[in-house]
Amino acid sequence: MAEPDYHFEDFTPGRVFPLPERQVSAEKIVEFAAEFDPQPMHLDEAAGKASILGGLSASGWHTGSMFMRMMYDGWLSQSSSEGSPGIDFMEWKRPVLAGDTLSGRSTVVSARELRSRPGIGLVTFLHEVENQRGELVMKGENPIMMRSRTPVREPQ
Repeated sequence: MAEPDYHFEDFTPGRVFPLPERQVSAEKIVEFAAEFDPQPMHLDEAAGKASILGGLSASGWHTGSMFMRMMYDGWLSQSSSEGSPGIDFMEWKRPVLAGDTLSGRSTVVSARELRSRPGIGLVTFLHEVENQRGELVMKGENPIMMRSRTPVREPQ
């Protein structure tokens, strides 16, 4: 396995990591909704148009899942991530409709070393996902644990 490009030391406050584009298809919206969130506006174009969402729309959970893949492909797969203790918040700001193209960014808000786990730091990110019109569709914040570049030596 190759050495990660990004370690705790690389996540300085203010650093921005772009997220790659993701196309949103009607087929994927319906497929996700049928399994995980079978509300009418996520399963049927006419029901979506009749709703306040204005068309066949991705479930918020589907949007969050697409964002997770965008984050993984954009930078997380190249990091020394040890996972996350949770999500501080996630907001769905606008509907994600069939045919939309999503993009965005993850911005480092803060980073601190963990006293309880030498060699691991906690990096908090603000994530913003936009549609092709530059409209914010999802916003979230969460900490992720990252290994340090320099291994911690055990006391002798």
